[in-house]
Amino acid sequence: MRLTPALTCWAMMVVPASANANDIIVNDPHNASIPVATASPAQHPVSFLDAWQAVVSQNDGLAAERANIARSQNMQDAAKDLYLPSISATAKYTRLDKPVEIKPSDLIESMPIGDVVSGLPIFDQLFTSQLTNREVFTSSIRAVWPIFTGGRITAAQDIAKGQTEEATQLLAMKQQATFEDLSKFYFGVALAQQVLETRIEVENGLKKHFVRANKLEQQGQIAEVERLQAQASYDKARVERQKAQRDMEIAQVALTKLLKVDTPAVPISSLFVNESLPPMSAFIDKTLAGYPGLQLLDAKKKQAQGLMAAEKGKYYPEVYLYGNYNLYEDDTLAAKTEPDWAVGVGVNIPLLDSSGRSGKVKAAHSAVTQVNYLRAQAEQDLTVLVEKTYREALQSLEEYNGLASSLELAKENVSLREKAFSQGLSTSLGVVDAELYLAGVKTQRAAAAYQYVISLARLLAVSSEINSFKQYQQYQGLEVQS
Repeated sequence: MRLTPALTCWAMMVVPASANANDIIVNDPHNASIPVATASPAQHPVSFLDAWQAVVSQNDGLAAERANIARSQNMQDAAKDLYLPSISATAKYTRLDKPVEIKPSDLIESMPIGDVVSGLPIFDQLFTSQLTNREVFTSSIRAVWPIFTGGRITAAQDIAKGQTEEATQLLAMKQQATFEDLSKFYFGVALAQQVLETRIEVENGLKKHFVRANKLEQQGQIAEVERLQAQASYDKARVERQKAQRDMEIAQVALTKLLKVDTPAVPISSLFVNESLPPMSAFIDKTLAGYPGLQLLDAKKKQAQGLMAAEKGKYYPEVYLYGNYNLYEDDTLAAKTEPDWAVGVGVNIPLLDSSGRSGKVKAAHSAVTQVNYLRAQAEQDLTVLVEKTYREALQSLEEYNGLASSLELAKENVSLREKAFSQGLSTSLGVVDAELYLAGVKTQRAAAAYQYVISLARLLAVSSEINSFKQYQQYQGLEVQS
């Protein structure tokens, strides 16, 4: 069906010269002009594929997930630096309570003969040396380079990589959910638009019937009750058309907000069906192979394994290289005797650890086991979901095709009832029932097509085949005809 904006269907109605240009008027048989609808000053026609591209580029939820990926990638880059040496420059200023001095008597007293030879004040006065001043300033560069950490650095990098993969899969899942939401909103408006067109057709048909019944009553060919039946049916059809119009406007609000446009979004892509679907096993295989939720669990498993490796690494010693180089020193005896640089190898052996490494290793192992069970359950749930959605799509397709004969019968019944009524061989109620039955069949077929499209969108989303939607819609799709 060619889904034009529903209000254009009213363009052929009579608009009095005195009416507002935006008000479309239906002329009542009693010359009562009734405003039916107010045309929107501007609309935003959009195809489904263009709408999807707009959502991908502008949706705030997707943008947030992309920012999460960027954050995770930066953290992964940061984890790569753990293998690099740590180099720092330090400067220290110290003030002592008094200068550090050394006297000859201090040296002699520290010797074995110190008790025999003691009390040489003359030598203390002549040969006392000052090692440092009261104010001491030093600066140096220190480097520490880890050589072996028990695998903790590799584990930290694996955890960071798993977090990046998790963020990537979260974006993929968000895209799938957003695709399903867009298909519901977009084709929901298309369905509401088609229902409105059907209600317009019913109103037009019952209006003609009312006009004919009014003439026949004036000619004395039918009773007043028949004319009243036609009038009541016409009035009810007008109410139903107004309700359908409001339903379409409400559906447009959600789509317009999702697309972030200023004017009401109007779908130009039709509801469609396909002659057949690929076998169910094809969707199940693709879902189990590429569903981002399963890959997200794999990323969490990698993080749990990395955490377990990091905790096990605490049992191993740390080996590192270190070095120190003095940049500045005071002009004192102590500074002159201190070496300018030093390098060495250090080993840190954990004997007793208070972080609970044993319990943390067991907890990490339990996390790995939990992820394994979650993945098995997720595969089972996904299989059920695909089977359920696939059968729903087939059911909708069967319902749509099965109503084709009912649609032809309803159209023929309307034509025959109208002819019979004009010849006095049928009642007004028969014509009304025929019109309403035709509208019901059209609406039911449109609803079946909508359910089919939604089921197809869900199948393609969970199987990571969103890009294939265009093929089902444009190349294999059959537009729904009214």
